[in-house]
Amino acid sequence: MSSLLHLAAALDQPGSFDAGACVELARLAERGGLDFVTLDDPLARTGPDALGVLCRVAPATRRIGLVPTVTTTRTEPFRVRAAVDTLDWVSRGRAGWRIDVSTTEGDARLFGRRDAVPAESPWQEAGQAVDVTARVGDGRDESTGRFLDRDRPHRVDRTGTAFPVGGPSTVPRPPQGHPVRVVDVTDGPARTVAARCADVALVRAVAPAQAAGVRDRLREETRAFGRDPDALRILVSLLVDLGDGEYAAMQGHGGGGPRPTVQGPLYRGGPVDLAELVSAWHADGVTDGFHLVPVEPRRDLERLVNGTVALLQHRGLFRTFYPGGTLREHLGLARPADPYTVPGATAVTGGTS
Repeated sequence: MSSLLHLAAALDQPGSFDAGACVELARLAERGGLDFVTLDDPLARTGPDALGVLCRVAPATRRIGLVPTVTTTRTEPFRVRAAVDTLDWVSRGRAGWRIDVSTTEGDARLFGRRDAVPAESPWQEAGQAVDVTARVGDGRDESTGRFLDRDRPHRVDRTGTAFPVGGPSTVPRPPQGHPVRVVDVTDGPARTVAARCADVALVRAVAPAQAAGVRDRLREETRAFGRDPDALRILVSLLVDLGDGEYAAMQGHGGGGPRPTVQGPLYRGGPVDLAELVSAWHADGVTDGFHLVPVEPRRDLERLVNGTVALLQHRGLFRTFYPGGTLREHLGLARPADPYTVPGATAVTGGTS
């Protein structure tokens, strides 16, 4: 388990088209030293594009990580890689990518498909997409963006179950090498994708034992894929309602554990009790940290930063400043090496498609 407590928060404001409000919330989260913020993509629901909004947030912030949801279902990996890498360049190495799939009839119609598909199929496709996006941007001199081997410009020519790919990417390898990959493992098929290629896994749990069970299974699967399980950050994702201010958490919340709801595990109470919950679960070794989803973004995020985070900082459990500049540095993750780097090769232009 990572020795440093990690904290992230969601910026979702259903029905809002105000990018300025997202900027304000992201700045507030950055003032608290949070590792990153997430923003869901609405697809069939009314709302702005998450990646586009966070490209607006990037120049208005300096250190906090920015993680939009980008759906891989029916979306070409070449375009996904280019878009997320662009966010990493714009933010100077603070981008992540929350990998998701779409399975509803409404989502299918948006892409010109008549029928939705079973959940297993989109996650299999997502795994293929992540594998391809990891390769289409590699193989360049990072100082110039030109290819390293004069005789062999790197290409990725692959035909998957839903997309043909002919690389390489037109966007040079970004500051982090690969933006941080985040997967919510609530759906069973998503856990395999997380174990195979995620940097951060989000776990929805109402009790420490449940979180520990998911964590143990994830680590086993990660090891089975030949990866170091210590390189996977596992965060418990909770809805938080801090409307009760400093009052003690309701029975079944806070110290008694979150309560299951249709939207996911919900904590309701005060920021002090939330700090106690975060501290206890992390001390028990069941999680590397928390991804917190405010029920009322402006109110709850302010109480989270000024109350919960401030208390955790006072106890020495959470950072008081950012020691690095990239999201990978915040999370204590290594920058992926370029597998196509050829020592001593001469950079050349060309080879894109």
